[in-house]
Amino acid sequence: MSRQDELNKLVSVHLGRAGDGTVVKPYVTPDEVDPGLLVPVPRYLNREQYGIEEGNLPFAGCDAWNAYEFSTLLKNGFPVSGWLKFSYNSNTPNIVESKSVKLYLNSYNMACVVDEMRDIWRLEDKIAADLSRAVGGEVDVCLFLGDVDTTRPIIGDFTALEPYCNVEGMEFNNYNESADILEVVPSIGRYERWRSNSLRSNCRVTNQPDWGDVYIHIKGDQSVTPESLLRYIISMRRENHFHEEICECIYKRIKDLINPKELFVACLYTRRGGIDINPVRATDSRLMHAYGAIVNAGLPCTKTARQ
Repeated sequence: MSRQDELNKLVSVHLGRAGDGTVVKPYVTPDEVDPGLLVPVPRYLNREQYGIEEGNLPFAGCDAWNAYEFSTLLKNGFPVSGWLKFSYNSNTPNIVESKSVKLYLNSYNMACVVDEMRDIWRLEDKIAADLSRAVGGEVDVCLFLGDVDTTRPIIGDFTALEPYCNVEGMEFNNYNESADILEVVPSIGRYERWRSNSLRSNCRVTNQPDWGDVYIHIKGDQSVTPESLLRYIISMRRENHFHEEICECIYKRIKDLINPKELFVACLYTRRGGIDINPVRATDSRLMHAYGAIVNAGLPCTKTARQ
């Protein structure tokens, strides 16, 4: 079995058909919590094609998830509903397939896991332990109930590429990712910060579209033209990859091309099934945390317009 076939079989477990064509039985929400629903996916299966070495990652990174539809039952049958945020480092050996996360969290819906409201916070440790086993590393989990104060997911002023580039005067005809689209130029200043709401990629298995906003910070002697950067982001339109892979692809292509002193890439994807995934990659953890409030599991963030 090729690595591509292995990957497709892994991620197809809860998506209608397994990789070998076997029909998967309809899912029924269990009455008990079932961590066995979680499907780990080795990161190396995606990274090898971009020359990303597991033992020598070219970035610091974090994958932050928001699950807006978490609920469970108290002993008296009262349903407690809240918002679950969790994050884990990009150096974990696995990611966890998003549909499996949804089904795992759904297994709490009809389960009486805690007796009283004051014990609800114990679920953070339980969920963190289950997710940690799946990804092979530490996962930070926070549960929010009721009204919470939020902050912007990405801190700093990023210039929108679409109005800056005057898109109506441009031509777009490449919808498959290629590093050749990026055009290298001397840097125009201390740093450049761009954002775009034109990111669209597709689910690896179902081919359903995934929409997102991308934020990019570049500091170095060289940069890429805004127009080519926008064209490159749009070239993801026919790509079928995980959210994390799209973020790492953008990061690695820019790094290989101009090797900037500082590089930050964040892809904030729209929610699907009540969950959004937000991968962030940067040249160092300082830069990642300086811009990416989203990576802090204990810090609830506002949603983008798409989310």
